[in-house]
Amino acid sequence: MLGSIEETNLCKIMLRNRVLAFLVLTAQLLVMVPETSAKVLALIVFGDSTVDSGNNNQISTVLKSNFQPYGRDYLDGKATGRFSNGRIAPDFISEGLGLKNAVPAYLDPAYNIADFATGVCFASAGTGLDNATSSVLSVMPLWKEVEYYKEYQTRLRSYLGEEKANEIIKESLYLISIGTNDFLENYYLLPRKLRKYSVSEYQDFLIGIAGDFVKDIYRLGARKMSLSGLSPFGCLPLERTTQIFYGSKCIQEYNNVARDFNTKMNEKVSKLNKELDGLQLVFSNPYDLVSEILNHPEAFGFENVRSACCGTGYYEMSYLCDKMNPFTCSDASKYVFWDSFHPTEKTNAIVASHVLKYDLSRFQ
Repeated sequence: MLGSIEETNLCKIMLRNRVLAFLVLTAQLLVMVPETSAKVLALIVFGDSTVDSGNNNQISTVLKSNFQPYGRDYLDGKATGRFSNGRIAPDFISEGLGLKNAVPAYLDPAYNIADFATGVCFASAGTGLDNATSSVLSVMPLWKEVEYYKEYQTRLRSYLGEEKANEIIKESLYLISIGTNDFLENYYLLPRKLRKYSVSEYQDFLIGIAGDFVKDIYRLGARKMSLSGLSPFGCLPLERTTQIFYGSKCIQEYNNVARDFNTKMNEKVSKLNKELDGLQLVFSNPYDLVSEILNHPEAFGFENVRSACCGTGYYEMSYLCDKMNPFTCSDASKYVFWDSFHPTEKTNAIVASHVLKYDLSRFQ
């Protein structure tokens, strides 16, 4: 009996020693695992109205959305200047990366550098890659967004110190969404005889600017970037309205331009990754996903893809989409588009989820 007890105790000691040895070995292995390059300390946003969280509120332009019914389904029901009934794609992406659930606008006086340390938006609704595009509605050109970003870096270094600030700059994810306005607010508004470029030449011109922009923020320390392509903008309700006598069909010419632009941009992204040491630039192409949503809306829980929720849904945007308009829908989740140019919060969430899963997985 005594022998069996001793044997049992011996077995317990041996088992305990094996467990301890395993834990020590595991700890040693964990120490040996290099720090992952996938961490994201902040989300920094550049671009147009698809990603502007309220910068246009603070500049002199008619293109604003800081009034109801914009924002009616936002976190606190407030109209922040986001062109949506609620949150926009960067907000969902930020949350998906384990950061905050909404990215503040840099020009919003309600926020300070402490808020911006984990995410900040420099985007301006109505802007484009081409400086001429920003002049149409008197919004911030892309170069001005970069100037504000430089100012942000200075403020960040004063707030956190050189070392910590540089770490955030390097380990941030830079989200860039821009380009649609260059075609719809600029190129296609000009009479053909006044256009300096063919469509293909203009695409090349814009892609050259995009490449220069990536190099600019790369020189400023950015390394992780996501450059978004164009969605089928010929299917926006505002564009369908021009085809109202033809069954409100999408303008296929515009969609072809968006698709070709994306092909060229993808090639540019590949070249930049080879050219710039340490750059991690991904191309996020929403074209196929948005096309799938528009062609099979019921699969995503939508009922309406032709018109928007706000107003009649055919032409209203910004000040034409206000709380006095009696036609605004009661449930935006049934609609792909919130106003005639911008998606609903639900659409933004679907696109952001897709981007996180398929394009930004390397950064998570």
